[in-house]
Amino acid sequence: MISVGVLGAKGRMGSEVCRTVEAADDLELTAAVDVGDVRDPLASCDVIVDFTHPGAVLDNLRWCLSHDRSTVVGTSGFDEARLAEVAGWLGDAPSARALIVPNFSVGAVLMMSFAGQAARFFESAEVIELHHAAKVDAPSGTAVRTASLIAAARAAAELAPPSGDGPRCRGTRAVPGRDGHRGRRGTGHGRGRGAGALGPAGRAAGAPGGAARRARRGPDHPA
Repeated sequence: MISVGVLGAKGRMGSEVCRTVEAADDLELTAAVDVGDVRDPLASCDVIVDFTHPGAVLDNLRWCLSHDRSTVVGTSGFDEARLAEVAGWLGDAPSARALIVPNFSVGAVLMMSFAGQAARFFESAEVIELHHAAKVDAPSGTAVRTASLIAAARAAAELAPPSGDGPRCRGTRAVPGRDGHRGRRGTGHGRGRGAGALGPAGRAAGAPGGAARRARRGPDHPA
């Protein structure tokens, strides 16, 4: 029986993790910790799952590794600098492991993998992400990881970095609606009419994802 502790246990994802653990035959929910709770009960867990907030996750992860607890992180907000910091902490925690996962959804994992495989066959590529207004991080870990896989595939094939402005791509502006209502979308049909419009706010780009020893992330580890 594997004892599991959950950080962010009262949140939407954290509470779902708690229910999943309780329903599993080989797992035991040993500690459910949320904002304002002490973390001490987590010290006896075999593994800790963090679904908290980008502003809190590093402190939680530092605490877990300092107590030599292996940790699975589903919280967003990890760039290369943060992963490098975690890798440094792992050097002082010889028996602990850290698995940092951009997305636990099988569909999202497959999408990220397929995007990387397909990127070298297209003249251009772009990651467009839509989320609700309360999303705490933008872009999400899923979008960042997808972009890094696309960039790595295109670099390996000696292609240009990802860009949505392919040779046959028309300029498009979109204003999404709220609460499921339809928004507005406009597409330029000629250079003259679009001369005064702003270009894309950002393009999907980045270096290949990865991390140092035992600090892992990526679609090959959906957990």
